[in-house]
Amino acid sequence: MHNFRELKVWKISIQFSKLIFTTIKAFPTEHKFGIANQMFRSAVSIPSNIAEGCGRKSDNELKQFISISIGSAFELETQIVIAKEVDLINEEQYEILETQIKEIQRMLTGFLKSLST
Repeated sequence: MHNFRELKVWKISIQFSKLIFTTIKAFPTEHKFGIANQMFRSAVSIPSNIAEGCGRKSDNELKQFISISIGSAFELETQIVIAKEVDLINEEQYEILETQIKEIQRMLTGFLKSLST
């Protein structure tokens, strides 16, 4: 078992979830239960699955949950692109979110690879 609270990727994912929450709070009301909800669920899924995987008994189970986190990160990246395309976020917000989600994806992929060696 791993202590998820010590993992840098978990800590960064928590901070990123807070940033997503702050970002979607500014969305118009008609989007609160659509893309905003999906974005928040995807963002929360990333550190949640890291934590759940760390609580499992084997590295194989951990790898499965890290893979789910990676999937959520790519899902969220797509939602960020859509939010920009429909003018829910501006270019500056997009660049910040895009840079951070790509870093999380990179870290998760590296963590997964380290478990396979």
